[in-house]
Amino acid sequence: MDSTHVTGGNRHLQRPLHQYGHSNLGTARLAIYAVHGRGQQPEYMSEIADRIGIDGIAYVLPAAADNCWYPTRFTAPIEKNQPSLDHTLDAVRAHLQWMADQGVGPERTMLMGFSQGACVLAEYLLRTQRPYAAAAILTGGYIGPDEHTWPALRPGLSGMPTLFASATRDEFVPLDRVNATVESFVAAGASAELHVYDDSEHHVSGEVVTHLRALITRVISTTNRP
Repeated sequence: MDSTHVTGGNRHLQRPLHQYGHSNLGTARLAIYAVHGRGQQPEYMSEIADRIGIDGIAYVLPAAADNCWYPTRFTAPIEKNQPSLDHTLDAVRAHLQWMADQGVGPERTMLMGFSQGACVLAEYLLRTQRPYAAAAILTGGYIGPDEHTWPALRPGLSGMPTLFASATRDEFVPLDRVNATVESFVAAGASAELHVYDDSEHHVSGEVVTHLRALITRVISTTNRP
């Protein structure tokens, strides 16, 4: 992204967007906007791309200021994560608009996030209810202290394939929040699948990569259908 996208002291928008994989967004089989977690860098998501191992995918990798999208736990009161959270959601919106301006609209864009990145994308999708080709919410859920309903939900995510994955004993992401997030996506019309694995490590497991590969393969076969 060029400097025209830098606005209002939003430090996330002052960080460059990285591209990985297929070099041309316009000719890619699929574009994946992949958001890293706390304390990570875009390279973490490019390593997942290598593990997925599907050719022809253009990955767009944002970088958080100070390697962090918001300062405290995702289950903290919303105000404890402001203004960083609003800046992050604005950055996601700007990045996806930039991708659309390059000729890759929502119908050819998948969203994928891990940990903090998963929380950011879950919150973004439930707030906007704008569907994309698919989404992968890996060890995360919507943001805020309590499970809650989304009173303005409509079937805006109608039919969007969404993969959720989380460990049974992850110390950072309660399974109850993951389940509540899945329920909210279903209420918004998404086609959601949840994979829970018996693990305590906060990571993207080999099992999850297998599910990601299957999802991406299905999406490609649909988006590139003549």
